[in-house]
Amino acid sequence: MKICVGLSGGVDSSVAALLLKQQGYDVFAMFMQNWHDTEGTLHGDCEWEEDRFVAEMVARKIGIPFYFIDLSEEYRKRVVDYMFDTYAHGRTPNPDVLCNREIKFDAFLKAAERLGADAVATGHYCRSESFTAPGGVTLHRLFEGTDPGKDQSYFLCRLTQRQLSKALFPIGGLLKSEVRRIAREAELPSADKKDSQGICFVGKVDLPEFLKQKLRSVEGDVVEVFDAFYADCVQYNSSLAVLHSLLKDPTKPLHSITGYISEDRQYSPEVAHNDFSAEKFAALGPEELELISSPLSYSSIRFETETYRSGKHHVRKTRYRTNPYGQIIGRHEGAQFYTVGQRKGLNIGGHSEPLFVIATDIESNTVYLGQGHRHKGLSRSCLRIPSEELHWIRPDLEMAPGQTRRYRVRIRYRQPLQDATLLRRADAMYILFDSPQRGITPGQFAVWYDEDEMIGSGTI
Repeated sequence: MKICVGLSGGVDSSVAALLLKQQGYDVFAMFMQNWHDTEGTLHGDCEWEEDRFVAEMVARKIGIPFYFIDLSEEYRKRVVDYMFDTYAHGRTPNPDVLCNREIKFDAFLKAAERLGADAVATGHYCRSESFTAPGGVTLHRLFEGTDPGKDQSYFLCRLTQRQLSKALFPIGGLLKSEVRRIAREAELPSADKKDSQGICFVGKVDLPEFLKQKLRSVEGDVVEVFDAFYADCVQYNSSLAVLHSLLKDPTKPLHSITGYISEDRQYSPEVAHNDFSAEKFAALGPEELELISSPLSYSSIRFETETYRSGKHHVRKTRYRTNPYGQIIGRHEGAQFYTVGQRKGLNIGGHSEPLFVIATDIESNTVYLGQGHRHKGLSRSCLRIPSEELHWIRPDLEMAPGQTRRYRVRIRYRQPLQDATLLRRADAMYILFDSPQRGITPGQFAVWYDEDEMIGSGTI
């Protein structure tokens, strides 16, 4: 069996190639360049050249052929253009997920096959296996990596059965520490190389500056939303009422605020899970499902001006009237440059607790902020995925309209898996979490697992 390893110059792909060579496979390496531009990046102009140099040294050390391929045009069309378009519409994309589906396991795979490869291998921390289903059909399964701190299965959530049939993940059953040890013992040039960060093949970027290559900067208001807004918001309170009606025991309180309390992923122990009834959830009508799964709208918070006289000369000035629901606290350069849950880069001080983006409105070019990890605007319990955005890693387990199932779900990379009930309707999938989730972000991917096996995914 001839295998092409996507050799990036990092330690993970290097060890993947080494292990396959030791196992007796016919192995060759291919380094792909997917990006040329340096505008907005935070590292040196020729970082990819250094990665290529290290990758070539690794291939020489292992004793396998080395090839180079430029896929930058494919990457720009199929990943970067998607990224710009998604941000322009007020959503937050995950380019790494698209890179795996469109580049590593499509354009790169096809190039490897032209060189005679039967499969491609990468340094992803995940596992796969195949089995024969009833009827003689071969199906391919995808599992979390053994190392809980490095599992990268989330980034592979859009792969097809054909792509999985051609994919190998040699280090998926290893811990990162074991990978480093193997690399050092083999004296691989990449043994102590730091892990890459940032956007896949682009690197670490100043995101607003990177996006300004195509998205125009337009100043708008930054609005802090006060707690009083939620007390009087019909949408918010109606949603809570529906969620409360779904509890198996309606005499118990509904927990509507996330237990997330700090940046190091700590959770408040006093925040209990909600014990929702799957039967009640399945019985909801379209309007109720739409209500509990929709992001809150803050467009009703408006600011009127008033004229007043100031100083001893009674100079006429204009100011905003006090609004109990919110306050304009700053300006921004474009709502499309911000994402729900964002804390850094807001450049607004004077608050006892950190500020977070709770919503953006592209039409009015407004960014809404909330103060503190437990701000009501950061928490949601239900999300909706349109049917056209659903993807089943296991097509044999696709849910039919009307079905409910219990799965474990994550809505971002490295998030601990969350218990949830999934409800399939003809037009959409609805995910109801036992515990309120922090910063559900449109454009990101929700991925569901049965134990440690990935079953499917969808774009929020």
